[in-house]
Amino acid sequence: MPGSECPPENWPGWPEDKQFAFILTHDVESKAGLDRCRSLMQLERDLGFRSSFNFIPEGSYRVPAELREELTASGFEVGIHDLKHDGHLFTSRRNFKRRAERINRYVREWGASGFRSGFMLRNLDWLHDLDVQYDASTFDTDPFEPQPQGRHTIFPFWVSNPNGDPNSYQRSAINSSANGYVELPYTLPQDFTLFVLLQENTPEIWMRKLDWIAQHGGMALVDVHPDYLCLDNAIATSREYPVAHYKSFLEYVSRHYEGAFWNTTPRKVAQFCAQVTKATTASES
Repeated sequence: MPGSECPPENWPGWPEDKQFAFILTHDVESKAGLDRCRSLMQLERDLGFRSSFNFIPEGSYRVPAELREELTASGFEVGIHDLKHDGHLFTSRRNFKRRAERINRYVREWGASGFRSGFMLRNLDWLHDLDVQYDASTFDTDPFEPQPQGRHTIFPFWVSNPNGDPNSYQRSAINSSANGYVELPYTLPQDFTLFVLLQENTPEIWMRKLDWIAQHGGMALVDVHPDYLCLDNAIATSREYPVAHYKSFLEYVSRHYEGAFWNTTPRKVAQFCAQVTKATTASES
């Protein structure tokens, strides 16, 4: 999307003088996806990457505490993916407030910092009810989503709470969405769109888009669902794709951009961007 490569005002660049950020996220939507989390974690760990796994608190599966602990102990992150993933989270303000209370209980129980809604449905104003540091329910551009309006940026951005305290930055660190939160749009097409819906046979589109994001110093953030990954040389079903597509993409990033990218968890990106916002606000006051 032309113009989405423009950095935010007063953008300082990425930590450690990295050229771009490379963020891996996973939405786990079924028991099959849950069962593949450890294999996916191992694949990424073997290649030197870390990612976040977003679980549905009240979906069709239950997330073992042992799995969450294993992920975080290995340097990965655990996030919240909707509440039930039934498409009803935003049907009314009253309904959202009621569900937000339950989501916040899981945020506390799991030690989570981030949220992503089911089907990328969203109302960014309502998300201030969640006790999170960041949301990841938007994208730069994606015409295949139910709410296809993109944010037209390949950078994180701050979502202020119009009812928050404008001077809060000067008193404390940003720990929740009460005064605002960081929005992390995904900037690479979802794996389901590429390999299941559009039947792409290679990760070339990912690679081309990543090259463009790297050129402009943005954030390459991808959402890969373990539910659709075909592991262990099995024959892929019509709703799966070979894990080799994802592996070759990670190898491409390592090979072509060694030392040039910041691969970290979304939590750390949000912390960095919140501090940038805090510093900018303090300098303007």
